[in-house]
Amino acid sequence: MSTTTTSAQERAEDCRPTTAYAISTEAATSLSATLKALGDPLRLRMLSAVATDERGESCVCDLAELADVSQPTVSHHLKTLKEAGLLSAQRRGTWVWYRIADGRQGAVTALLDAFAPAVVTRDVPTSPAPVQEGGEDLDARVTRLGERIADEMPQLHRELVLSVVRESYAGLARSARITRYLVPQTERFARQRLADLTRDRETSVPQVLFVCVANAGRSQLAAAIVNQLAGGRVVARSAGSAPAADVHPHVRTLLTRIEGDDHAADRFPKPLTDDAVRAADVVVTMGCGDVCPLIPGVRYEDWPVGDPALASPEGVETIRDEITVRVRALLDTLLAP
Repeated sequence: MSTTTTSAQERAEDCRPTTAYAISTEAATSLSATLKALGDPLRLRMLSAVATDERGESCVCDLAELADVSQPTVSHHLKTLKEAGLLSAQRRGTWVWYRIADGRQGAVTALLDAFAPAVVTRDVPTSPAPVQEGGEDLDARVTRLGERIADEMPQLHRELVLSVVRESYAGLARSARITRYLVPQTERFARQRLADLTRDRETSVPQVLFVCVANAGRSQLAAAIVNQLAGGRVVARSAGSAPAADVHPHVRTLLTRIEGDDHAADRFPKPLTDDAVRAADVVVTMGCGDVCPLIPGVRYEDWPVGDPALASPEGVETIRDEITVRVRALLDTLLAP
């Protein structure tokens, strides 16, 4: 048998059917109907408005303000979303109120907070391709970093420090696009985690943790506003259940206005850790759903605000203003005599 024939047979043997793992015809039919219902920009905006309404529901009169269309057109789009099982409706008086249908909150959150930003920002120019400074192995640099931090913190078990540094590096490396910044970011993140591990609630100022999916918008903005308004009387951190590679450009501009350029090096998405949740007095979720671990003694709040990654520049500023109002109310409770 010729070599060519043998190679062909080997390829045929390696080509095993994997269709058994494909989505079923029934599920695909149902899912495609739902996706078809979402195949209109106004319907997506309506779904987003309902999902982020702090009242947990939106009146049809509110949704009519999203576009310059007739009332029958608005009602048609809402009916389509309702028939797709995404919204439920209740008439009260002369108006109909809409909320996310029971059992669909997780799916809607995944669509609006994970999938949509990934699609919208896929063509946004990114930083240069990864570069390793001096050609030095990153693992070796991280090892040296851990040794240095461990030397600076003799009060902590050396293996604990080294483990936190390695875990911090691994967590950031999963989404990093630019390795030249990875070691400095690892140092900042590791030091933050070590501070959380050793925090004394009795003697330290209140601490707030803001959590969203990507840690690229809302949570970054909220933490910056807290730190600006609190003036050191409250410490705010942020994290993401599935952190992005970078902070969204619209939000980065606002962060520069709030914090100046001195904190630019600290503006990078960080993964959510149990350490951060345990160290917080208040955890504010902004799109992560039930991803955050429930820790006794920690207060939890949920702020259903819009996603800056999906908003216009004007919309981002509106989101910033809404977060500011919520932050002021939060600070009033934390700093009350």
